Amino acid sequence: MKKKATRPDAEPRLSSGGDVGLHREPAGGSGVHVNAFRIGLVGTLGVLIALLLGGIVSQLSTVLVYIGIALFLALGLDPLVSWLEKRMPRPAAIAAVVLVVLAALAGLLLAVIPVLVEQSSNLIRDFPGFASDFQKNDIVLQIQKLLGDSVDIKQVIKGATDFLGDPKNLVAIGGGLAQVGAGVASGITGLIIVLILTLYFMASLRSMKQTVYRFVPAYQRAGFAKISEDITGAVGRYVVGQVSLALINGVLSLILLSIIQAPMPFLLAFFAFIGSLIPLVGTLSASILNTLICLLVDPSLALITGIYYLIYLQVEAYIISPRIMSRAVAVPGAMVVIAAVAGGTIGGVLGALAAIPVAASVIIIVQKVVWPRQDRKVAAVS
Repeated sequence: MKKKATRPDAEPRLSSGGDVGLHREPAGGSGVHVNAFRIGLVGTLGVLIALLLGGIVSQLSTVLVYIGIALFLALGLDPLVSWLEKRMPRPAAIAAVVLVVLAALAGLLLAVIPVLVEQSSNLIRDFPGFASDFQKNDIVLQIQKLLGDSVDIKQVIKGATDFLGDPKNLVAIGGGLAQVGAGVASGITGLIIVLILTLYFMASLRSMKQTVYRFVPAYQRAGFAKISEDITGAVGRYVVGQVSLALINGVLSLILLSIIQAPMPFLLAFFAFIGSLIPLVGTLSASILNTLICLLVDPSLALITGIYYLIYLQVEAYIISPRIMSRAVAVPGAMVVIAAVAGGTIGGVLGALAAIPVAASVIIIVQKVVWPRQDRKVAAVS
């Protein structure tokens, strides 16, 4: 039987699944040619699709932030709901938590906000008098003598006083009356949206988890569900722990500032509370701000306030925070610093807030998935 002669330079046929844009040369040729047009076309389409998706995400950034905050709050309130669920049905537990949150918010709006507005107005109104008294202080005069003509403290304070004394400058800082009004309206709208989403997420958190679990193969679903519960639990405990630290700092600051008769104690305590919500640098920044405000009134008040915050920072760092956060998220101190700095660089205050629970989630995944998988590899794969 004769074999069919084949030409040595015949071009091999490509299967239907052959590489797009590749062309094989006859035998003895230089190899494989690349169809630059096809690859360029596919690459261009990929870049255009990526730019389109990036534009959509950018347009929806505000909505995504609202969703992220609401989910964060829902996970933070879930441990309280789970604790109440042991004593009552889950719908009743959710309703109880919602009522407590709404009552706290109403109390904040009706009792604390008017005081904060009044004391903020007093601070702006009395700032020129504080600055004038500050210039006449003996300590400031001694510092001015040491500095000589290199820095004129009186001129610096006068410039700051003139700037803050003009309401137009304060409005300009906010970007104009129209932008300030739009910002306030947007903030109120965002708060309402976040509250509604938080209530929805709290009510449907379990069903949302079950829906996500259905996308995982059945043989991996149990392990995935366990890791997910660990992650969401860590996020919830972190939110509770951070708010607890902020409440401790705010209440203790209010007590001390009221005892030493510091100016606007409610406002300064509110600064301490808000600052403590920001990991790593928030408490220190609020402490410095409160000390400087007290310095304008009386250096002795600033000295007492500064010593208090110096002691409190040590107590919080070595006693309060480890006791609270060790039960919330087991994240090494070095990783806390790295995560907070990286999160703040990427996403500002919200990024810093979310960075530590994200780091805790990564640690949980490494401990529950990566390490066991590596431990099972007892022999090299041939």
